[in-house]
Amino acid sequence: MSVLVLGGDNIIPIKAVLSSLGAIDIKHWDARNKSSINRKSLPKNLDCLVMLTNFLNHNTMYKFKKEAKKRDIPFICANRNESSVFNEFRKKFSIPGV
Repeated sequence: MSVLVLGGDNIIPIKAVLSSLGAIDIKHWDARNKSSINRKSLPKNLDCLVMLTNFLNHNTMYKFKKEAKKRDIPFICANRNESSVFNEFRKKFSIPGV
């Protein structure tokens, strides 16, 4: 499974959680530079988009959420902590709790 994490700076704990849930290819865009991030589009072979809401402005979230819906890519909105990402990922993909 290919996952793009949008937002946040240090996502090493989040990468570990996503790996434990089956993600193999994990990309990260920190979204610090708003002008460059808004010119990008989602990668072609993406299976899931994770947006860390603490670090994204509304326009950036709206743009990528709209693109994900258009391409039928599931997306998750979570705070920047492992438990939030874990719980939202579980809900979206119907993974039983641990």
